[in-house]
Amino acid sequence: MALHSSPMLDLAGDGLYGLPTLPLWAEPSRVMWAAWPPGLAQGVGPSDPLLGRKIIRNSKSALRKYRRNSVVQLSRSTIHGMDFRELHVARAMEFTTHEINKRTDLLPGITLGYQIRDPCASIPMAIKLAYQLANGVESVFNHTDSRSKSASAAVPAVIGESGSTPSVSMARLLVSLEFHSMDFRELRIARAMEFTTHEINNRTDLLPGITLGYQIRDSCAAVQMSIKATFQLANGVESVFNDTDSCSKSASAAVPAVIGESGSTPSVSMARLLGLFGIPQVSHYATCTCLSDKLQYPAFFRTIPSDHHQAAALAKLVKHFGWTWIGAVRSDSDYGNYGMASFLKAAQEEGICVEYSESYYRTQPRSKLERVANVIRRSTARVIVAFLAATEMRVLMEELARQPPPHLQWIGSETWITQQDLLKYNMCAGAIGFGIPRSVIPGFREFLLDLSPAQALKSPLLTEFWESSFSCSLKGSSGGARECNGSEDIRALQNPYTDTSQLRITNMVYKATYAIAHAIHGVICNDTQCDKSAKFTPWQILSQLKRVNFTTKNGFQVTFDSNGDPVAIYELINWQVKKDGLIDFVTIGRYDSSKPRGQEFSISNAIIWLGGQTEVPVSVCSESCPPGTRKAVQKGKPVCCYDCIPCAEGEISNKTDSLNCVQCPHDFWPNVQRDSCLPKPVEFLSWDDTLSIILTVFSIAGALISACVAAVFCKHKTSPIVRANNSELSFLLLFSLTLCFLCSLTFIGQPSEWSCMLRHTAFGITFVLCISCVLGKTMVVLMAFRATLPGSDVMKWFGPPQQRLSVLTFTLIQVKKNTCLWPPHKQDEIVKVLRSQEPPGAHWIPYGIHIILSKV
Repeated sequence: MALHSSPMLDLAGDGLYGLPTLPLWAEPSRVMWAAWPPGLAQGVGPSDPLLGRKIIRNSKSALRKYRRNSVVQLSRSTIHGMDFRELHVARAMEFTTHEINKRTDLLPGITLGYQIRDPCASIPMAIKLAYQLANGVESVFNHTDSRSKSASAAVPAVIGESGSTPSVSMARLLVSLEFHSMDFRELRIARAMEFTTHEINNRTDLLPGITLGYQIRDSCAAVQMSIKATFQLANGVESVFNDTDSCSKSASAAVPAVIGESGSTPSVSMARLLGLFGIPQVSHYATCTCLSDKLQYPAFFRTIPSDHHQAAALAKLVKHFGWTWIGAVRSDSDYGNYGMASFLKAAQEEGICVEYSESYYRTQPRSKLERVANVIRRSTARVIVAFLAATEMRVLMEELARQPPPHLQWIGSETWITQQDLLKYNMCAGAIGFGIPRSVIPGFREFLLDLSPAQALKSPLLTEFWESSFSCSLKGSSGGARECNGSEDIRALQNPYTDTSQLRITNMVYKATYAIAHAIHGVICNDTQCDKSAKFTPWQILSQLKRVNFTTKNGFQVTFDSNGDPVAIYELINWQVKKDGLIDFVTIGRYDSSKPRGQEFSISNAIIWLGGQTEVPVSVCSESCPPGTRKAVQKGKPVCCYDCIPCAEGEISNKTDSLNCVQCPHDFWPNVQRDSCLPKPVEFLSWDDTLSIILTVFSIAGALISACVAAVFCKHKTSPIVRANNSELSFLLLFSLTLCFLCSLTFIGQPSEWSCMLRHTAFGITFVLCISCVLGKTMVVLMAFRATLPGSDVMKWFGPPQQRLSVLTFTLIQVKKNTCLWPPHKQDEIVKVLRSQEPPGAHWIPYGIHIILSKV
């Protein structure tokens, strides 16, 4: 059996030493068979735990006797009977194999062997048997030596399964596995829990006098197997890999806590079941945002941050570098779908547009993969955010390598941005993304390398690891390769198992194990002593986990928020090309969600972009609109795709990517670029202008003439003609005329605030004074002719007092309106203040007076 995915871990209470296993639990009803490699005999032994086993159902045990018919034996369930039709079909393969072995024209001299396995009409069993066949787990029917030499080899072909649904699951797994050996990286992660447990047991300050035990089970990267193992853990089914009796007394008890699973989708299924039993689950690699929902997953915790934080960090990263036009691709799983949904929401809030968002899963048809690759090749976005699991990323890279697209800037999620085996894809050089912080676990490397052939033989997994790594067969195993001679040096190996340079996810297992140990300590221990006889329930561990707060030996703080999530801390990783041409991980920054808003993200080192560039690549749908233009969104496209429209006449925009243009103030107009407002030039009559000279001559001449007439009137003021003309009004009229002539001089020369107010005020008052005097004299002459009529007393109403009063009244009205402009303020502001305080139409009164008086 090989670990093809992350291990699913559980802690038991009394020092149980277990190893990875796939426990058997199913009802037999159908048969799956496999053609065995040439050179094997057909004999099958008389005993089979798969066909003659305990059926655990409804807390009752039943043991049936089995009919041994020839070499194939099938079990009869306590509920279901044997399917004789399937037995008939199974024996047809046996008959055909015998017939082929007797022929001389087909495989002459070769004996074809076979195995017949029962999937029990169950998808989990079908998946399990597919893994066993792909990795060469020996058939439990084999008790002869004729085919033992190659029993551990993977079969070259599989016949079956009868049902369509199990066949689909088998086909997907067999294609995805491609008959590879175990995942050494996951084996290292599994052994990290073993190492941490031993470290805790050797401590005197944590659980003193208490020995922790554990079981390690393989979920086979399948939801069905995860569910099955979860039921076994919750119901206390003993691990078949337990070779010691130290924990046999409590092996049948349900575990108080579970560590795992690596994948988000299996963790979702496990969390639903474990939540019903109140068994806390601490995952080291399940990052799906959905798992933060305490209503659905009340017993779920994790030591790795939720994708909610990673999505927000990725959106801020994209915004930081000015990328507004990006592509997105994700795994078609809970991890990818929920993670990408969070990222798209955060990206929208940051004003980032997504050209496409594609999904793919490794078991989907190749046509789907090709379509995703073609979308990436045809896109105009130069930046692509990949929320992919490492397996999907590897498959996508292989497809893109067939017809490489233009240089892309890859933004990666934590699952693949620190994956060592992906560094061989040069098209990802310059990639950046957030990874789990790198760590050092003291003593862990020595623990991994402290493995001898004798120790490896105690565990089927370690046996397979040893044989796969050194291409030899250990004593007592059934491999077909050369026998291991003891010269194998595990320290000389270079594979993911021995590589401890990038301990990231491994540290999450380290923290998870310590978190459970601290929770147990809080339940059964006081400060210095533990109660060995104390009984506790998983609910107590669950409650205590919510309150744990400690720092590990390697300096990492462990605590959980109300959602069971830790503080989100990421390292910003850059794939940089070294001098030897190889790509390596370089930490260039950090993201810490516990810091104040706006300070979470920091970059400390230089970034090497795609193609070895140091300048930030550009990825926009439309170039930025310069000042003097505004953005106009293109019809039917995202807001990041727009045209730049010049501002209209009299409007400007003074910043890049302006949405609107603004109107210039009244005394300003736009410059040529229409990015700023310039004061309008002041035009005035200078003293040396021809028109100014003419105006000056006429003004002075008119004033002198008026002054001369006034002097004549003054000299002859006692004469009858002067006295008859109302000398007071005459002198006042001549004075106002003189001032009117002189007022024209104020309109010449550089204007100022005082001159502008003086010219309007003085001219208005003197003009009204002049016209009022003329009106008074005119009315006197008119009334003089009317007064000659007998009995007329009109003249008494137009005597000198009334004339003075009329002149004074009209002049004061004009003075009232003009003196408000006299304070030294800007004229425009004064006008605005006056118009806000006076009734509508009041500013027309002075002009109306001028018009009325002139008409009269």
